Amino acid sequence: MNYTNSIREYLNRDIEAFNKLNIEEINNAMEAIYHAWERGSTIYVMGNGGSAATASHMVCDFNKGVSLNTGRKFKFICLNDNIPIITAIANDISYDKIFELQLKDVVTKDDLVLAISGSGNSKNIVNAVTYAKSIGTKIVGMTGYHGGKLKELADYHLHVPVDDMQVTEDFHMIFVHMMMRLFSAGKICGCK
Repeated sequence: MNYTNSIREYLNRDIEAFNKLNIEEINNAMEAIYHAWERGSTIYVMGNGGSAATASHMVCDFNKGVSLNTGRKFKFICLNDNIPIITAIANDISYDKIFELQLKDVVTKDDLVLAISGSGNSKNIVNAVTYAKSIGTKIVGMTGYHGGKLKELADYHLHVPVDDMQVTEDFHMIFVHMMMRLFSAGKICGCK
């Protein structure tokens, strides 16, 4: 079986999405992450499914990769990595509260929340972001499609304007790796 045409079609969807990215918005989100790093704030990151994997990957790349390469520690915490607390909250209270209750009385207005949701409408993400905003915490929304409620709530955007979850998730990982490389190389705000 020959997949050549299907491969081209898929990659062309990535190329089309790339051409629609708002580079200024991406830059603003990166600056927000950099300034949180610079002031020693904690950056809370979260997602569901593939977005949870991206959140975990991001924490690894930043807390180990960028921190080792620059000699300056990032303080990322991934809210979807603690399975016991997630299942306890989901079982005893509601799955919709798994991230909000982890942030409650812990996140501060000086921290940063980076929420990942392809649709932007995951209820547990929206609840957590709504809580964080209520105390003045800034939000970076990593979204796809039309961005949903998360895009409306976010102060900064890592948005992929495409109606395709796989292409959205491709770009979310590209954002993570691009930021890791640029922060590690000192190519933003004169760090390093």
